[in-house]
Amino acid sequence: MKDYYLEEINSIKNKIIIVLLCTIFGILLLIYFTRSADSKDYTNEKIADAIYLAEGGKKARVLYGILSIKTTNPKQVCLNTIKNHRLRHKKHSCKLDFIVCLGNRYCPSSVDFIGNRNWIRNVNKFLERK
Repeated sequence: MKDYYLEEINSIKNKIIIVLLCTIFGILLLIYFTRSADSKDYTNEKIADAIYLAEGGKKARVLYGILSIKTTNPKQVCLNTIKNHRLRHKKHSCKLDFIVCLGNRYCPSSVDFIGNRNWIRNVNKFLERK
């Protein structure tokens, strides 16, 4: 009877170890696939160009995705947002990559979780192409 309980305990331990390893592996995959290029490598202009493409480029209904204000120069609004967010990002300690942090402001996950994830991925993809 004692051996049966020891086998059960060992089985439970093994299952816990497997769950922990799978969790750690999942977290590492998440970090790997959501990591962004260092924003210091890119000018505000390059980031704005990547945002332009991520928002639909020439075919976009709203250039640069600027919905907050009416403007005749959406690129300048985008550049101002990037410039101001660089300053904010240095001051706060969110520990997120700049593009991820910018994406959380530009396309908040609280409004559109899937859009936020796609926005971050697409902006990074277009930055890497340049």
